[in-house]
Amino acid sequence: MMYDERLVAPMREDLTRIGFTELRSAQAVDETLPNSTGTTLVVVNSVCGCSARMARPAVRMALEANVPRPDHLTTVFAGQDTEAAARARSYFTGYPPSSPSIALLKHGKLVYMMERWQIESRSADAIAADLAAAFQTHCAASPA
Repeated sequence: MMYDERLVAPMREDLTRIGFTELRSAQAVDETLPNSTGTTLVVVNSVCGCSARMARPAVRMALEANVPRPDHLTTVFAGQDTEAAARARSYFTGYPPSSPSIALLKHGKLVYMMERWQIESRSADAIAADLAAAFQTHCAASPA
């Protein structure tokens, strides 16, 4: 289902205003995800009620936590940029499509996945704590 852009614009802005780059085509996903160095956060944004309403602020809170941050912040919008969302999900090996969801890739490989079932019915604080722990584990600078 394609949602009206006027409906999703504020939901897109929840992430773009804090530094996320939207990947709006399959080509943009393919140019970004497999070739990224360091860590890349991919938020599969969506309209989906309570889950998405908690996911977006949780991501912001995790990025504001006193932990290492991912090097790159990207997002695709399920139900709007369908080809981009499908292509991004193809990099989440072993996980079924889920909206919203949050993936962390390191050098183009999936290292952490938070699916919708791990988001729904949870507070933004609880979700943010899980994300911050993942950032601490996977985004910390490697010793020289």
